[in-house]
Amino acid sequence: MARRDTREQVLSRGSSLLKKKSLVPLSLLLFYLVLEYARPQELLPFLGVLRLPAIVSMVLAFYIINSKKNQLKDKKTTLFLFLLGLMVIHGPIAVNNYWAFMWFSTMASNFIIFLALIQYVDTQDKYNKLLIYWIGIHLFLAITGIMNHGRGIGGFLSDENDFCMTMNMIIPFSFFLAMNASGKKRLFYILLAGLFLFAIILSNSRGGFVGLIATVIYCWLRTKRKILMALVMGVLAVFAVVVSPPAYYDRIHSITEEGSEKGTGEERVYTWKIGWDMFLGNPILGVGQGNFPYVFRKYEIKAGYGEEGYHGRSVSGREAHSIYITMLSELGIIGTCIFIGMIINTFSDLKTIRIRSFYQKKKVSAPIFNSNYFLSLALEGSLVAFLVSGAFISVLYYPNLWVLMGFIVSLKRIVVLDSKPVSA
Repeated sequence: MARRDTREQVLSRGSSLLKKKSLVPLSLLLFYLVLEYARPQELLPFLGVLRLPAIVSMVLAFYIINSKKNQLKDKKTTLFLFLLGLMVIHGPIAVNNYWAFMWFSTMASNFIIFLALIQYVDTQDKYNKLLIYWIGIHLFLAITGIMNHGRGIGGFLSDENDFCMTMNMIIPFSFFLAMNASGKKRLFYILLAGLFLFAIILSNSRGGFVGLIATVIYCWLRTKRKILMALVMGVLAVFAVVVSPPAYYDRIHSITEEGSEKGTGEERVYTWKIGWDMFLGNPILGVGQGNFPYVFRKYEIKAGYGEEGYHGRSVSGREAHSIYITMLSELGIIGTCIFIGMIINTFSDLKTIRIRSFYQKKKVSAPIFNSNYFLSLALEGSLVAFLVSGAFISVLYYPNLWVLMGFIVSLKRIVVLDSKPVSA
């Protein structure tokens, strides 16, 4: 009898040890998201010297390589590998090899985090924990953005346009989590949406404003309680009017104005035109990731703006100000087709999550399935916010989209696995 107890104790200890080991990569993943988005290294400069994000991503890569789980069968994973392969080809042929390599390295890191999300966030409890961290990170970003008068804490969020897009992407989470909550929790998420909205207003981003409008419209169209949500949105709109400085309305109004003094619309159209010529000159492969600013002058001269440029000056050295022009000019038809394939497949995954969650809600009386349904709407709204806001800023290689895709694939795997026993 004593021997049997000993075996049970050994098995119990072994199971506990395996569970703790499986939590290590999840903890590293959460730590990476904090480093990448909340960026404590900006507040504590000595952390920047340690290069913690790079170290954490390399350790995560080690865990993934040595894991017995294989998550390479997902279509987006395959397409992601094709995209990285295209970037490898660009390395030796790009005009600026250094920036081609740097953006490849960034995308390789994004791929590691994408894989970590779909591999180690594999249960509902882990996903809920991830969601808590995600909301907490963006709450911190909103507060620091307000303190910085509409600018992010640093890194890829230091620009007000990029910061605004990131805030747009979190709005659907607060909105749909409020729809699925009640009482104090619902009030908390509504207040959270107000905080995010205030941070967006302070950014003074015109492209971000267009993205915000698209996000709000999506949220309203997707909710079944349209009258109630119209009232909530009305309250938030009144709040926005009260807290918005007069300069904000002038800034938004300048979207439709031309000229370099008030608006940048004309300059962006000029940049996009040269970018389109760049694509036509390199339609298959593009000029290589990160090379738009360095090839721009060549095509500016070809277009007949050699001496004149834009109002007497060249705007070479600047980004394309659009994920779509960036994609076409730098990655060509091949990269664009890969990107479109990933987006289409992502929307397909979101539809699968909604259908499975709705089906499970009917079969099983469990609130978790209802939560996943609303989460799918939040994730889709976040994707819409990126696709619209990104039309006016160069954020293709930033982590926003690739982390979001990891969130979506992870939730799909959880929902599909949880639905199997019921459908059997």
